[in-house]
Amino acid sequence: MSRKVINSKQLDMIIEQMVKTVEVSKDEIFEIGENSRKEFETLAKELNSVKLEVAQLIHKQDKLEMQVRLARNRLSEVSRQFKKFTEEQIRHAYDHAHELQLELHTTSQLEVQLRNRRNEIERRLVNIEETISKADRLVSQVSVVLNYVTSDLQQVGQMIADASEKREFGFKIMEAQEEERRRLSREIHDGPAQMLANVMMRSDLIDRTFRERGASEALSEIRSLKVMVRSALYEVRRIIYDLRPMALDDLGLIPTLKKYISTTEEYHNGHPRVEFVHMGSESRLSANLEVAVFRLVQESLQNAIKHAQANHIHVKLELKPTLITVIVKDDGVGFDTTEKKEKSFGLLGMRERVELISGELKIQSKPGSGTTVFIQIPLS
Repeated sequence: MSRKVINSKQLDMIIEQMVKTVEVSKDEIFEIGENSRKEFETLAKELNSVKLEVAQLIHKQDKLEMQVRLARNRLSEVSRQFKKFTEEQIRHAYDHAHELQLELHTTSQLEVQLRNRRNEIERRLVNIEETISKADRLVSQVSVVLNYVTSDLQQVGQMIADASEKREFGFKIMEAQEEERRRLSREIHDGPAQMLANVMMRSDLIDRTFRERGASEALSEIRSLKVMVRSALYEVRRIIYDLRPMALDDLGLIPTLKKYISTTEEYHNGHPRVEFVHMGSESRLSANLEVAVFRLVQESLQNAIKHAQANHIHVKLELKPTLITVIVKDDGVGFDTTEKKEKSFGLLGMRERVELISGELKIQSKPGSGTTVFIQIPLS
């Protein structure tokens, strides 16, 4: 029984065809995600418009109900004192009351229709968000597979002799790269990009509010818009800080942490209150170690601000000749450390970063009792 042998050229053709198929699938998934984002933005704009119309209809209904009561009182008065009024006055009172009642009924029906449309849009927005999330996740996964197939791992293979270790090492590198790109993409989309899209919609709403409801309400919308722009600016600066805090190279770890904590507290208007305590030497560490320690403090602080609902956060950093100790403690709501949460990438990333520098990470927390993050890194 003969066996068909596939030469290297045939194998290359098979791989090339497979890569093309995967690339086409990736492009199609990406297009689905982009179309879903466009639909989401359109529906979000329509939702704001519908909400404004509902509010206007409610105001109109209140006025009509008052007018209907007055018209009914007038009709009752005409009916009681029939002889005092002319036939024309009686007919006018009846027609006026009927017209107002009909207009009130029409307005009520229109409000019900708009409320139903609003609820439908909100349901569709939830479904579209799920579609966007799934599309982003699939694109990231396909990218990992595609990069692994197309990348040249020859240099890695010289360092790692075992084939299974080589494959695992390559996958981890590419997964980390794709996850970082995906995280930045998600942060930019959910942060500054979303805020700027809202700024555009709110600017249209301000124009409409000024024309329909007057300058005072338009000024209120402008103040809200100013807050939104300020938040977008903070998010951009925070993302730049996430990419690389420039002060770290020039000033070192301790001054950079002091500046970062001060800026963070200032942005949140002093709530929560963040206290930073430094003990020991301020001597410079290696560049990689300074970045690692900064990221660990940054992630711990952001977790406390975003999730803990804390009033006070204490950050303590102690530098000894042979050991770095970091403690981040808050008085927030706490959580169950034994419960596994989906998409808890922050804590997972911290554990992996600590392991890379041969450190130790402990988290003490329980519901209602705050959280303490304890990190020790040897300086050997």
